[in-house]
Amino acid sequence: MSTEELPPRESMEFDVVIVGAGPSGLSAAIRLKQLNADLNVVVVEKGSEVGAHILSGAVIDPISLDKLIPDWREDPDCPLKTQVKDDHFYWMFGDNRIKLPGFAMPPLMHNHHCYIGSLGNVCRWLAPKAEALGVEIYPGFAAAEVLYDEKGAVRGIATGDMGIAKDGTHKDSYTRGMELLGKYTLFAEGARGSLSKQLIAKFALDAKSEPPKFGIGLKEVWQIDPAKHKKGLIQHSFGWPLNNSTGGGSFLYHYDDNRVAVGFVVHLNYDDPYLSPFDEFQRFKTHPSIRDVFEGGKRLAYGARAITEGGYQSVPRLTFPGGALVGCAAGFVNVPRIKGVHNAMGTGMLAAEHVAAALAEGRANDEVATYENAWRDSAVGKDLFRIRNVKPLWSKFGTFLGVPLGALDMWTNQLFGFSLFGTLSHAKPDRATLDPAKSHAPKNYPKPDGKISFDKLSSVFLSNTNHEEDQPVHLKVTDMNLQKTSEHDVFAGPSNRYCPAGVYEWVEEGSSPRFQINAQNCVHCKTCDVKDPNGNITWVPPEGGGGPNYEAM
Repeated sequence: MSTEELPPRESMEFDVVIVGAGPSGLSAAIRLKQLNADLNVVVVEKGSEVGAHILSGAVIDPISLDKLIPDWREDPDCPLKTQVKDDHFYWMFGDNRIKLPGFAMPPLMHNHHCYIGSLGNVCRWLAPKAEALGVEIYPGFAAAEVLYDEKGAVRGIATGDMGIAKDGTHKDSYTRGMELLGKYTLFAEGARGSLSKQLIAKFALDAKSEPPKFGIGLKEVWQIDPAKHKKGLIQHSFGWPLNNSTGGGSFLYHYDDNRVAVGFVVHLNYDDPYLSPFDEFQRFKTHPSIRDVFEGGKRLAYGARAITEGGYQSVPRLTFPGGALVGCAAGFVNVPRIKGVHNAMGTGMLAAEHVAAALAEGRANDEVATYENAWRDSAVGKDLFRIRNVKPLWSKFGTFLGVPLGALDMWTNQLFGFSLFGTLSHAKPDRATLDPAKSHAPKNYPKPDGKISFDKLSSVFLSNTNHEEDQPVHLKVTDMNLQKTSEHDVFAGPSNRYCPAGVYEWVEEGSSPRFQINAQNCVHCKTCDVKDPNGNITWVPPEGGGGPNYEAM
């Protein structure tokens, strides 16, 4: 059926449309209604429920939550119950590790005022608060298309059609998507959001910013032996099992019910095409100091997600006619702190305040440039400015030298308000950092033992990932021949290794290998959209409700 033959979409009109029910989108919705209870606000969420696609460490700095909901600590339903009590930082090497002295850590790295918990559950708690204020929330509907008016301004979004078969034909269950039209649309899709990516390109929002940078974060939740549990303990590390030229590190967070969140972050500007972030994570857990924590415990959950790491220099212009970017759709993670929730919420609230002011003036579908002009002087901008050189120093000088230089830079920013390095560049995008396979040797990762370390497929099972199998593949390869001649022949098929869910395989068939995409395994981490060496893979939303169903990540 051609586009002209499709039935017209039904439409609904709102003052503000918000794409994504994560911390930034929900904070924006709540703040809008706090400022003007009469505003019509809708949030559309591609996950099967609010929180289903949310994954974060998470140690949460409550600075923004304190502003949004000042009495949250008195709310018995708030899932943030565990305050940080002990904060340790380690340099890992071989079978040993060195604890870094607390006095050497820049003050902004201290976490004792922060809380440990599940960000997915925080979003599940925020959603009914938004609904109680009159916000409409539609989970299970993926925002698939940006809608523009005759002047080229954003006028809303369209949700994806449902019931399309893999071959593109319409099944009996076919349902046309909805148009959600707004005077302003806020895009809160998280890292590497599909519509945000289109908007950045269309409006050249990145014309004056550095290339975006990303990491991949992998996380498991364990229930451990109560005798080993230390509620309120958090620890971070860098070093082993990664080499000096590969940035990244780990976290272990002890919180409620004898649970520990363990995770591993690998910066996606690594150069070795044989590196597997998933397998490095599994190796990390076998370190003697880490393995003991989990022996006798039970793994409850697994997930993975791309993380924005470009920081201050990489934030694109946030506003355009008819809308704005908020949260990790624009990239506000504080890399050395491994924290972005406070800034995601902060930008959501800041955007809401400027959009509410524009609406109060009777404006619509124009550019709310005051939000763009305000963010760098806000708490978010000041937070990112102080740590702006940590990532570039790490990338340029490696872990052994780059991390100490980054710490020095944070100290000078903290104490004297300046940097010895000015503001450093991010060189090139992550997809351009891989070396040809001939420059490296294949890696032989240890076979998982099924007790501490695991394989990808059993891990994906714990993510509760589900997609309707008879639907078009949502991982779009632009040029399949290029995938063979470059991704396979030059780089030895790194997609099989950088993907944390076993989505991509090169299957040997006769004289020519075939690129197989197991789209039903996809946990929506977006790493392929970042790391494919040719930018040849594009992640687009599958049918609404598909993907992981994280319970408490």
